[in-house]
Amino acid sequence: MNLMMLLEMAASGFSDRVAFTNGTDALTYTALYDAAGQAASQLRNGNDAHLAMLDVSSLALPVALFAAAWAGKPFVPINYRLSDAEIDALLERIAPCTLVTDAAHVAKLADREGVTCIESEAFLQAARDGQQSVAADWSMEQEDTAVLLFTSGTTGAPKAAVLRHRHLVSYLLSSVEFGSAADDEVILVTVPPYHIAGVVSVISAVYAGRKVVQLASFNARRWIELARAERVTNAFLVPTMLRDVVAELDAQGQEGIPSLRALAYGGGKMPRAVIERAMQLLPQVEFTQAYGLTETSSTVCVLRPNAHRAALVSDDPAIQRRLTSVGQALPGIELQIRDAQGRALASGERGEIYVRGEQVSGEYVGKGSLLDDAGWFATRDAGELDDEGFLFLEGRADDVIVRGAENMSPGEIEDVLLSHAAVADAAVVGVADEQWGEAVAAVVVLEPAVEVDAQELRNWVKAHLRSSRVPRDVFFAEQLPYNETGKLLRRVVREQLATAGDVC
Repeated sequence: MNLMMLLEMAASGFSDRVAFTNGTDALTYTALYDAAGQAASQLRNGNDAHLAMLDVSSLALPVALFAAAWAGKPFVPINYRLSDAEIDALLERIAPCTLVTDAAHVAKLADREGVTCIESEAFLQAARDGQQSVAADWSMEQEDTAVLLFTSGTTGAPKAAVLRHRHLVSYLLSSVEFGSAADDEVILVTVPPYHIAGVVSVISAVYAGRKVVQLASFNARRWIELARAERVTNAFLVPTMLRDVVAELDAQGQEGIPSLRALAYGGGKMPRAVIERAMQLLPQVEFTQAYGLTETSSTVCVLRPNAHRAALVSDDPAIQRRLTSVGQALPGIELQIRDAQGRALASGERGEIYVRGEQVSGEYVGKGSLLDDAGWFATRDAGELDDEGFLFLEGRADDVIVRGAENMSPGEIEDVLLSHAAVADAAVVGVADEQWGEAVAAVVVLEPAVEVDAQELRNWVKAHLRSSRVPRDVFFAEQLPYNETGKLLRRVVREQLATAGDVC
């Protein structure tokens, strides 16, 4: 079980089909296989322990990923948005390594001990032009490390999550059918290489035999133009991206994206109003919500298209609410909600989400496996399951607001705020309070050209939830802080509120 097995199958099954395009350049499946072989030979001839990538998406990405698997070296994509000091610290942890990167970083790191730098274009060209004799074998040891992904490190130094070949292959076998893509299927990918969705988008597309159109930097107008021009049939967006696409389609006031058939989204909280509007603007599209983590090799839960449609038309509040869920577990995945003492909770009770399955790694370099004795991984996400197994996220477990002796979910309050017609976005956090320990504070982004005061929003929350959940403080902001994969940065919101309300 090795990722190269997937590419070998694809190259044999649909050799001349275009695999990846970037601008006017492209690789067929045969060309990708041959280039990966040439790059793997170079890696095998060297002494570097890892193949790292520090760059935006390009055709070098799939070549590097599969070449690393062929050569038996872990692939390590690094966040190119980090500072020089942060990048240097990560490189120290994976040296000696070969680093595929842009020209600017090659110049900076050319003399860096333990790092063999090569510019991305040069790496790709060498792989295409190489004339080396390629060893056709690769390790089939399922415990070999396929990918190391550094976490965001918001509460300390980034951890290096270990994804072994068996984890990634297990995910694919449970979620993708080999060769399932029709000849005309095209997926538009704009998530960065250093995110688990960026890695999985490569291997999933290859296993399905789907053509990938790469867009290195997201812009809603450019995304729509490219989707139309390339007759894109499939796409993945994080919620903030889909929100911008919906706003742009509304602003254009013209036909949507006729070729688009399926759109998956995930990575952050999806406001109900956004997904409802998306379904109205793109009625032919099958929408899928996906939830997963780096440590679980991507998706563990999906809200399938039929569940989207059922929630949209239902008169039952419990079914309507499922439009804000992340759906049900994939085959082979088990979910459990536990309290602070580790006891399993019944449906409808909030707690920490635990997950178990073959694709779940839960392992970090230097820390080993964090799975418990029964194979369960603590996600640090909070949520609840309904009686049919639909999972509702409530943010991070440590985002819970403790007011007196009462634990409150910020997500629950945000959902109510977002149901107000004037509210475009909302973040709820706990702030210091002398009497209660913590109080509820809300930061709200209003819809364009709409005015509403703080008291009206407090009254709105009070009409839908118990009075203890009414925000003590309501601030207004032009936008909320998100990372590039659509996760709300509550830590930043709290820091801004602590420094005299910089968000206002």
